[in-house]
Amino acid sequence: MRALQLVTNTESRFFNQQIRYLEAAGVETTTLPVPGNRHVGDGDVDGRSPLDYLRLYPTVLRHSFGDYDLIHANYGLTAPAAVAQPSLPVVVSLWGTDLMGPYGPVSAACARFADAVVVMSHEMADRLNCDSYVIPHGVDLERFAPAPADEARAELGWDPDVRHVLFPYPPERGVKDYPRAERVVEAARERLDEPVELHAVTGVPHARMPVYMNAADSLLVTSRREGSPNAVKEAMACNLPVVTTDVGDVRARLADVSPSAVETTDEDLAGALADVLAARERSNGREAAREVSVQRSNERLRAVYRTVVADGT
Repeated sequence: MRALQLVTNTESRFFNQQIRYLEAAGVETTTLPVPGNRHVGDGDVDGRSPLDYLRLYPTVLRHSFGDYDLIHANYGLTAPAAVAQPSLPVVVSLWGTDLMGPYGPVSAACARFADAVVVMSHEMADRLNCDSYVIPHGVDLERFAPAPADEARAELGWDPDVRHVLFPYPPERGVKDYPRAERVVEAARERLDEPVELHAVTGVPHARMPVYMNAADSLLVTSRREGSPNAVKEAMACNLPVVTTDVGDVRARLADVSPSAVETTDEDLAGALADVLAARERSNGREAAREVSVQRSNERLRAVYRTVVADGT
């Protein structure tokens, strides 16, 4: 099988992980990125102009007459170029902000013309006026695995006498709401008779993230919206407790994970975080993370590919 991949960000970790597993399974891929320089501002809105996206279409159209079995639009803003070409069946994957952010109507409209739509959560599926497959991005269980916390803290130079809270996003990404994370940690600190430090981890190679997951006492997510946050699934795979706002699919993912909490108010988030830090326990999240392993997710995506190609034939 040969798949033409459209994507806004060729540096996306989960997109590149997806491509590696698809190619290992025998799916030949060609990637076409959106032209122009990508930059993300407040709300995770892609800073490219509409003209940049229009410039993608002639390239997609030319490739669509090549020897491909399908075209896969990764992220909703690439979907118009995919559904406008006349030759190939189309799979559209919506990642979260592309459906629940300001350009959601564009993504939803294009989804109606796709041969298959993949979303990250049931919440996203409910927003669409068409059928969809719920296939969240998978987590690499070989890379993200439990390891001794004291060794991880020593490697990072973290104080072993401090409770460490991990915020896995750049503070400047407005949709992740770092100021709220600071408020929650400050309120949790006041409830505990010990120091608590908030670590906003950014610019770290993905291969190093398991060290941070194993060194921390809790993951804190204060996002305003998400699809299926990979950081939560990666924390689960490392048995790191998670305290998070009620976004995307986190409530379903953490339903059987303890200790962890899904809350809505600052007060409840702070209380849950203080309880997790005071308990000093790892979670049982790894078993639940097996449901969203990268192998399982990509097997399901390949099944969608096979269905689309068979229907097209």
